[in-house]
Amino acid sequence: MVLTALRDDALHTLPDGYVLRLSLPWIRSLPLAGLVDPEVRIDGRSAPATVELGDRRVDPADLEAEPLWWHVQDRVALHVTDAASPGIHEVSVSFRLEVPYLDGGPDGPLRLPFFFTRELDTETPTTGVSRDVGSRA
Repeated sequence: MVLTALRDDALHTLPDGYVLRLSLPWIRSLPLAGLVDPEVRIDGRSAPATVELGDRRVDPADLEAEPLWWHVQDRVALHVTDAASPGIHEVSVSFRLEVPYLDGGPDGPLRLPFFFTRELDTETPTTGVSRDVGSRA
């Protein structure tokens, strides 16, 4: 079974851009600090992203200071400031996941590279019981 980070309802428009809600493509919960170097492309354009944690937006480089966990059923909300338009978009995301309990050699824990790409429709309704990491709901 392949775990994907981009579910059907991952992309939505906001007044100031998009939110891309990533699912955890791993079999166990991980510290949020294990999300390393996320990069988003929408319709072929690089789109700098911040991580939404409730009412805060955090630069991905600052996640190492966050004590939160990314649970298997939850999503990490990446906020992309861009001229958003509703409809279908080609979305790509790449990142590394640091797995603190697996040895990656002399340089530290295991870091796994991930890359996902697919067409997403901003109008797809959100389904399921997942919540965003750092949200109060």
